[in-house]
Amino acid sequence: MEREKLYRLLRLGVEKGASDIHFQVGYLPLYRFHGDLVELRYKVLTAKDTEAIAQLLLEGDPRHRETEFNELDLAFELPGEGRFRVNISRQRRCFNIVLRVIPLQIRSFEELNLPSALQQLAELRRGYVLVTGSTGMGKSTTLATLIQEVNKRRKAKIITIEDPIEFVFTHDQSIITQREIGTDTESFPEALRAALRQDPDVIMVGEMRDLETVDTSLKAAETGHLVFSSIHTSDVGATINRLVSFFPSEEQLQVRSRLADNLKAVVSLRLLPTKKQTDRVPAAEIMQSTRTIQECIKDPAKTGEITEYIARARSELMQTFDQHLLDLLRANKITVETALSAASNPTDFRTKLALEGGDPETTIDEEKTDEGPFEIESDERF
Repeated sequence: MEREKLYRLLRLGVEKGASDIHFQVGYLPLYRFHGDLVELRYKVLTAKDTEAIAQLLLEGDPRHRETEFNELDLAFELPGEGRFRVNISRQRRCFNIVLRVIPLQIRSFEELNLPSALQQLAELRRGYVLVTGSTGMGKSTTLATLIQEVNKRRKAKIITIEDPIEFVFTHDQSIITQREIGTDTESFPEALRAALRQDPDVIMVGEMRDLETVDTSLKAAETGHLVFSSIHTSDVGATINRLVSFFPSEEQLQVRSRLADNLKAVVSLRLLPTKKQTDRVPAAEIMQSTRTIQECIKDPAKTGEITEYIARARSELMQTFDQHLLDLLRANKITVETALSAASNPTDFRTKLALEGGDPETTIDEEKTDEGPFEIESDERF
């Protein structure tokens, strides 16, 4: 594939608002829109096509000289148009390529439809803040918005450690250093240890992947730094249990105590299709540290009660997923069907809807639309 043809395919994804672009042998190019994969009417890709795409994407990356690899993550940029987080892997001896589209502009909380309560997290001076959710739920985007908010508000030294670098920050009030795994540093733990000697105020770690990264990031919070990171967990309770599970069983009670002292907030995200199916809107569970929450983190028998305490603390800017789903329903942003499918406890959620005077089944039928599938076509330029 020629360079300009690849750039046109990437440019099309940026212009149309795709979240991901897939190139795989035997398939048409695929673009993900609002959670669904859509084929581009172009041509079925061959092994030579995906190999050429991989080589073009690897140009300029110091690792492109490594001719043998099975998986590789890197960042790629169309100057002035868009950035991409790239994963190149092998399947059946051919290259498989997936690109996550990274907007050049970092959007605000309002533009992302995130709760305004998240803005105050940028005002924290120390502690541990985690953004959680499954793949594609907006963790990286939310982290970038949090870092940008700190950048706008404080004269601080911010260090980000990412694999690869996604959003590129420009200095505002803060000084920002961005380090990439594999290019600027060997690993998250090594970069974290080095960061503690670089006079940071805020450290952003792209992802909690292993015991050493969790332990070192906790130490950074314990020594007076503000640490932002992400982890692939579904909600607050699962996040606590997952962090603890990284450690040997004999250390877990001590780790719970460390988390209770340093974990300031957990934000869990689920991206949902809007009522008109033209976009997605986040539902967020927000936990902030209180004395009661700290006791629940310390005691494994009480961790399951955290959601209940969050539900009672809306006045303290906390909320459960189901509470936010009700808010989105009242605002007419999502359908009842979507809310029920995303609810943490669908039975209880249905009961709450009935108590508010709604008829879930009727509402679902009324909100169905006849809109056809989203389609994109190539033109003669390709």
